[in-house]
Amino acid sequence: MSEREQAIVRRVMFFLRAWVWHFVLVWLVLSAMQPAIAVQPDEILKDPALETRARALSRELRCMVCQNQSIDDSDAPLAHDVRVLVRERLTAGDSDSEVIDFLVARYGEFVLLKPRFAWHNAVLWMTPVAALIAGGIAMLAAVRRRRAAPAAAAPLTADEERRLAEVIDQAS
Repeated sequence: MSEREQAIVRRVMFFLRAWVWHFVLVWLVLSAMQPAIAVQPDEILKDPALETRARALSRELRCMVCQNQSIDDSDAPLAHDVRVLVRERLTAGDSDSEVIDFLVARYGEFVLLKPRFAWHNAVLWMTPVAALIAGGIAMLAAVRRRRAAPAAAAPLTADEERRLAEVIDQAS
């Protein structure tokens, strides 16, 4: 290898190492980040078993203000109110399903981060399955179409043969 080629290889290796180190650094920073828990110290229940249940329920409930966060992660005042309500219901002796049913009756099924399967939202649950099936059928059709033998080419007419012979003679 010439000296110039070796210099190019060294530069490429330098940039590759730098890129790898940047990637590792970004990955470490992103993996070290954890979602902030918005539960205030005054909300925490004294009974650890109830608090564990409350946290589990809070992760299943949507913040009605943020809409893409659970109430466990949201700092919105409404999320705070719902967290307090969950804890009140649990200390009153409600089961997890009773708390969820109470909140669904009060706020609607939108309060659930993972909606229940029912006839009124079957499209929500069936669309991904239908999209997968449609994609599979489309791929299968494309593969079959590609594998199909090409149609036999029509024979050249006398005029086309004459022109082809002229082009070949001119090229040589």
